[in-house]
Amino acid sequence: MEAADDLPSNPSDAPRFAAVLNRRAVMKGGLAAAAALGATGLVPFTGPAAKADSSASGFTFEEIEAGIDATHHVAPGYDADILIRWGDPVTSDAPAFDPMNQNAEAQSRQFGYNNDFVGIVPLSDDRALLCVNHEYTNEELMFPGLGDQEAVDFKDMTADLVAIEKAAHGASVVEIRRGATGKLVVVPGGAYNRRITADTPMRVGGPAAGHARLRTAADPTGTLVLGTFNNCAGGITPWGTYLMAEENFHGYFQGDDAALAAHPHAASLKRYGVPGGWYAWGRFDTRFDIAREPNEPHRFGWIVEVDPKDPTSTPVKRTALGRFKHEGAETILNGDGRVVVYMGDDQRFDYVYRFVSDKVVDPDNPAANRDILDSGELSVARFEADGTIVWMPLVHGTGPLTVENGFASQADVMIDTRLAADALGATPMDRPEDVQPNPVTGRVYVMLTNNTKRAADQRNAANPRAENGYGHIVEIAAPHGDHAAREMTWDMLVLCGDPKGDVGAQWGPGTTANGWFTAPDNAAVDPGGRLWVSTDGNRPGSHSNRCDGLWAMDTEGPARGSGRHFFRCPVGAEMCGPVFTADGETLFLAVQHPADAGVSKWAEFDRPSSFDDPATRWPDFQDGMPPRPSVVMVTKRGGGRIG
Repeated sequence: MEAADDLPSNPSDAPRFAAVLNRRAVMKGGLAAAAALGATGLVPFTGPAAKADSSASGFTFEEIEAGIDATHHVAPGYDADILIRWGDPVTSDAPAFDPMNQNAEAQSRQFGYNNDFVGIVPLSDDRALLCVNHEYTNEELMFPGLGDQEAVDFKDMTADLVAIEKAAHGASVVEIRRGATGKLVVVPGGAYNRRITADTPMRVGGPAAGHARLRTAADPTGTLVLGTFNNCAGGITPWGTYLMAEENFHGYFQGDDAALAAHPHAASLKRYGVPGGWYAWGRFDTRFDIAREPNEPHRFGWIVEVDPKDPTSTPVKRTALGRFKHEGAETILNGDGRVVVYMGDDQRFDYVYRFVSDKVVDPDNPAANRDILDSGELSVARFEADGTIVWMPLVHGTGPLTVENGFASQADVMIDTRLAADALGATPMDRPEDVQPNPVTGRVYVMLTNNTKRAADQRNAANPRAENGYGHIVEIAAPHGDHAAREMTWDMLVLCGDPKGDVGAQWGPGTTANGWFTAPDNAAVDPGGRLWVSTDGNRPGSHSNRCDGLWAMDTEGPARGSGRHFFRCPVGAEMCGPVFTADGETLFLAVQHPADAGVSKWAEFDRPSSFDDPATRWPDFQDGMPPRPSVVMVTKRGGGRIG
């Protein structure tokens, strides 16, 4: 999946380097380098033995060492407890996990695989609902005796194995409560607990509902979709619902060149990368074969809204928020009462989006907000060289979004959001992941993971490095806190990578040899308004040659742009889902695909992982038990605010 994100599908000829490069560009050598660093407020690395300046930083925890090994690590003075793992019971009728005898019926009631986004919906002072996405599956790590199936054209996959995979996707909603020790614990079989899978019925809402391109043989109305999958990050709305982002949906569809060429919307499918052919689902379920169900791909790539307080409710795909490879959907309540949703399209050379609702949120009547995301304005960002952002509305009839250019209605604009954004001339970014608003300061942080495909003449002010294998973070400021404003301003918070190397990295003055990272992915803002960044791409053999994890990031004062290492993943794992409780005393982290990424380049293992021979058996470390994606709960020993 990481390799797929490396392959851009955007043919847009956006403004080139010469037209947009300004003072934010990375300059090399002598006075030019000093000038560039001074202009951004960032400084070069201060030395391998440097200590973070706690008096300037907003964080006081003792930093951990960056590195690689088989288990997880957290800052001294903190506990990191496993809260729930793949296969743990969720519903009251769920059986115990038996990795040697898996079946779809059991998996549909157990905690799913590869947990990514984590959200919290409070119920009371001592109870809450934990909402967790299950992004994708690794068959070689899930099933005994199988190995990597994509490499052998899925010759060993069966209908039963595919059914288990489909059941392991989607989401889990689990109740948590304060336990006897004072820490939060899962309530097995809680009244709110539910599993959402790749076969769960979902309603379609918004401008694309019922459109001819969403109709299939199984659903001639175009309003009822089975399931959701590749749910990466997401968000929690101000009225307490849960937003699930559908990201790399293209990988689940199969079809040959002839099927693609014969497709009535071949150009659209190509822009979205359909068919990806990552799974064997289409061999056993006709809806994943584009030759047999040509409209099924149009029914994915949306934001799904779930009411976690009603386990019998039907999730809704909100088509007014556009269709693309959604990384997340983070919300902020605007000063005029409308909700604003920030989103990134997670592929190289794709875009940053914003949705502003038409209606205001009723804080006293959550039911009145039920369909508020079905009506509003979706816009896409153009980052100007003078530090301005222009939000361009994706509205049918606006500019090139006309019938003559292939957009017959607002439904077409939403189904082909990428093509519409191309037509408007949005700024191609270095793989936008989380776009995280800070409700305390009003600023917004865009995680840009990397873009090794950007050529020198494709650089722009907001993406200043060619062959950017390291990523960066852009900070957006809304004028007077108005997140519905047509224009905003932006600046660079940090350019990631090893500041000792010749990669153009720029960090704040408190950053030590352990405090820098590459590949920013997800982000969280704690109750004090401080930014925390998780990563996906630090692994054996990578530029960083260290494990992914969580870093605290100063955004204010003299330490601005300084990173500090707080949590480290086990080898092969990605760090996802950071989220804090309202008191700031509990932090939830999602560790997904342990024993997977880069393990063949880890000197202590030096071969691909499998169920039978994994690089780590985290978190159980028991013979016969495979590695298990898990949610980790971090607390401070003796209590108190984290960080």
